[in-house]
Amino acid sequence: MSFDGVFTHGIVSELSEALVTGRISKIHQPYENEIVLVIRTKGKNHKLLLSAHPSYARVQLTEIAYANPETPPNFVMMLRKFLEGAILEEIHQIDNDRVIHFTFTKRDELGDLQNIVLIVELMGRHSTIVLINKENGKILDAIKHIGSSQNSYRSLLPGVEYIDPPKQNQQNPFSASKEKVFELLSTTSELNGKYLQNKFQGLGKDTADELAFLLNERSNEKMLVWQSFWSSLKSELAPTLTVTDKKEYFTPLPYLSLNGNQETFETLSKLLDAFYGGKAEKDRVKQQGGELIHKIENELKRNQSKVVKLQQTLADTEHAENYRRDGELLTTFMAQVPKGAEFVELPNYYEEDHLLKIKLNPALTPNQNAQKYFQKYQKLKNAVKVVHGQIEQATQEISYLESVLSQLEIAGPMDIEMIREELLEQGYVKKRGSKKQKQPKKSKPEEFYSSAGNLILVGRNNLQNDQLTLRTAKKTDIWLHAKDIPGSHVIIKETNPSEETLMEAANLAAYFSKYRLSAQVPVDYVQVKHVHKPNGAKPGYVIYENQKTIYVTPNEELVETLKKNRPH
Repeated sequence: MSFDGVFTHGIVSELSEALVTGRISKIHQPYENEIVLVIRTKGKNHKLLLSAHPSYARVQLTEIAYANPETPPNFVMMLRKFLEGAILEEIHQIDNDRVIHFTFTKRDELGDLQNIVLIVELMGRHSTIVLINKENGKILDAIKHIGSSQNSYRSLLPGVEYIDPPKQNQQNPFSASKEKVFELLSTTSELNGKYLQNKFQGLGKDTADELAFLLNERSNEKMLVWQSFWSSLKSELAPTLTVTDKKEYFTPLPYLSLNGNQETFETLSKLLDAFYGGKAEKDRVKQQGGELIHKIENELKRNQSKVVKLQQTLADTEHAENYRRDGELLTTFMAQVPKGAEFVELPNYYEEDHLLKIKLNPALTPNQNAQKYFQKYQKLKNAVKVVHGQIEQATQEISYLESVLSQLEIAGPMDIEMIREELLEQGYVKKRGSKKQKQPKKSKPEEFYSSAGNLILVGRNNLQNDQLTLRTAKKTDIWLHAKDIPGSHVIIKETNPSEETLMEAANLAAYFSKYRLSAQVPVDYVQVKHVHKPNGAKPGYVIYENQKTIYVTPNEELVETLKKNRPH
């Protein structure tokens, strides 16, 4: 479902009840098109997310963690100037449109009370957030600057008067008179979603289709159905996530026109966290980690090609003895070798009564041809000594790069900088800019709790894996890892875990591995004392012995359950 006017109506009511009279304590802009206002009210901090993302535009309270950029963008600096410490007086929806006004009061430097309005327009790719001075209607700043050359109807630039988005001549379904609604519902023989969208403001396709479905089902009681629907939206919300074969829908009520598994949530905001959390996270990771993924994939291909070439060199070394033999035969029977010939047949004393055809370079003398074969022999013999080492080194490099790619696939935005820092240490990426970089906060392994209450720790990058296995874990703790597969190190903080705890931890090891979508994943487990890191090995690389192997099917629901199992 799109974030339509109907959903906007519900979220405005929810936010008004939770936030009005609250004071802004912090303002962040973690991502290009998103603002987070931390508002304290009734003794509690609430994170209000205002998103002008082209695909995920929305307004909601959120519990999802986010990372802040080292240098605050200009827009958030302007917001802090005018809104830090401000009191939220009102949240107001414009008609039934996807436009929300947040009105704040704050005293300026002279002690005078000033009214500031933060406007969020949820218009798909045209979504924006605008800060205006309520007294004169002038724009103080906007998250996206739009000039007259980009939009002839209005400009969104500092100092310009704010103009509302164009209004359409449609009825507000929440306030339209009974007579007008009756007239519009009675003047058509084909009452469908498209018709309702054309006549009434703020109806997304899903809401319009649901309303048409209900009206057609009880066509003799249209007004009763109409009033009941809008009355429910005002007082009896049941935030619902519907999962069908093709897609997911979020709706303020369970929509009967949608066929699929339905789950209800306590609030609209919690519903939005469930719906958008993973999608928005993946999108942010794609944006932030795209450069890293591209770099690692190129490095991976380079090493894979290197291994192929080295293996060919190794295969060539099997012919080394042939080169030595040909050189010796040319030296022994040099008098029989004609000058300028392309090949010669000589007696092969390694195989009795057998002539051997030897290729020659016509430009070289017989002696030079013999020396050439001896040189090839020596080169290949020398190569054998180093090629095995180079293949092992390149193979370890491939294993490491695959582990990083695997981590990037399931990384959250807050994990990206840690992975970048790791790649910086390993020399795969260069420092950005000449400014002194602020050290990112050290991230910690993710915590889970088994059904029996045992703490299970999961490394989310290779630096964490090393820290977890080599320094945090006790020698008697249990270590798990997907067998011969890039993935996370998992530690059970228990010497003798139950079979159930062991299986739950194995599920985490399988899920946080490259094969998380497989039906059966082998997972090795062993006490930490049997796990060792070779000298000079890449981050996350260890060797181990005395392990046992169990097979599990990665289960995302179980992962979520173990995450929520934290003892209170």
